Amino acid sequence: MPNILVISGSTRAASTNGLFIQAISKLVGDHAVMTNYPSVADLPHSAAHLIVLRNNPDLDVEPAPPAVAHFRELLGKAGGVLICTPEYAMGVPGSLKNALDWTVSGADFR
Repeated sequence: MPNILVISGSTRAASTNGLFIQAISKLVGDHAVMTNYPSVADLPHSAAHLIVLRNNPDLDVEPAPPAVAHFRELLGKAGGVLICTPEYAMGVPGSLKNALDWTVSGADFR
């Protein structure tokens, strides 16, 4: 049975995206294991770190912050990823972009 990591790009507790995720999870039923990532807001936001990731992923050192290590572990175990996110200023929210940035230099994702 596939393991799907589900990520909401919204940081609002009662977001429409969260409702979509709940509906999708009900529709999937027993066909897959849906693992919800708690919140992209839990990942550390560091402008300095994001600059490092964008310019030189080799500078992202281990051990990663605990929230990042957990996020990477869940991604590594997932057979697929479902991202449900709001549009923000004609793009993705910064918190989701931050989460994606944390995958750039993970050894499992190169």
